Amino acid sequence: MKLEARDLDYGYRGHVVGRGANLALSNGEIVCVLGPNGGGKTTLFRTFLGLMPPLGGQVLLDGVELSARPRSEVARMVGYVPQAHMGYFPFSVRDVVLMGRTAHLSPFAVPSRRDREQALAAIERVGLAHLADAVYTRISGGERQLTLIARALAQATPLLVMDEPTASLDFGNQVRVLETVVKLAQEGIGVLLSTHDPDQVFLCANRVALVHRGTVASIGSPEQGLDAEVLRELYGIDVQISTIRVGGKPRRVCIPAVTQRAISGGE
Repeated sequence: MKLEARDLDYGYRGHVVGRGANLALSNGEIVCVLGPNGGGKTTLFRTFLGLMPPLGGQVLLDGVELSARPRSEVARMVGYVPQAHMGYFPFSVRDVVLMGRTAHLSPFAVPSRRDREQALAAIERVGLAHLADAVYTRISGGERQLTLIARALAQATPLLVMDEPTASLDFGNQVRVLETVVKLAQEGIGVLLSTHDPDQVFLCANRVALVHRGTVASIGSPEQGLDAEVLRELYGIDVQISTIRVGGKPRRVCIPAVTQRAISGGE
């Protein structure tokens, strides 16, 4: 299965955010969209999902124009994981995840025993079985994000789109979310995620695209196209790309070139 944008212009009526985006997601791969805050990644994703109308170009799902498919059909093919939020109602984790099954229910139907079993299986899949009956608004940010991922898994789609899934999370929860993303890809699910952290791209991405100044540039694998010059242009700072060994395997990391004078306050 493939979700693809071709020459996509996106934004709002009277305000174009980006032009000419070409982006594709297939089963079993992780595609990272990298860019600074405020670069338009969320607007791109919402258009890519059909939640906002394109200003130009096409979005295709398995070769068919996305807008030509019923929303219920799209919901059975592509899951969406927004940034974690507090929520307003004291639903349990189990109930939040069960909401993902609505894509498979007819109007006014109630979840079946099978739906509840699939929701619980999704909760267990992300390691939250011990919090299944916890109140969603009272768990940590990382646990809420994993709950939203579980909700998308309960939706049982072959493709997932995640909007900055590690935003505002502490280091440990960032790692847990990315580990979950890698496991999903290994199971054959295609994952498109946005981030502003190049180290996350090096950690998990098969391919990377850059969102910068109203353009989306696909540069292939991070190892081939993501270098210090590209990151300097993207973020406006000097960086150094180094290779370290973790568990006996080489891994690239991004280190900002902060001078000792800056660190010491110029003294």
